[in-house]
Amino acid sequence: MGKFVIRNTKTGIKFDLKANNGEVIATSEVYKSEASCKKGIASVRRNAPVAAVEDQTVEGFAKEKHPKFEIYTDKGGEFRFRLKATNGQIIAVSEGYKAMASCKNGIASVKKNAVDAAIVDAKE
Repeated sequence: MGKFVIRNTKTGIKFDLKANNGEVIATSEVYKSEASCKKGIASVRRNAPVAAVEDQTVEGFAKEKHPKFEIYTDKGGEFRFRLKATNGQIIAVSEGYKAMASCKNGIASVKKNAVDAAIVDAKE
């Protein structure tokens, strides 16, 4: 089972969703408060399992409704995904992947792990 790890940054609080093996599979924005961060986690739990996948790397891709995972290519040519909630807000982003298959595996891992992942406070 995965886990959400809440941690302090220089500018606020954020979470990482980690898989069973400890790898970070998604990261949040920086929140001003722990309460906001926990709302972000709740949103990922709610949206990830039902989110469609929109592959923006193919020409003429089909637009999906929110919530959705958007796959795109970053400036370095790596594949990344972002999870958008029903309101269109980005609630989690991935690291860069060299292969599309790895990026899609990351999405599958978020869908699987987010629902019942424990919340761990790394700030203490």
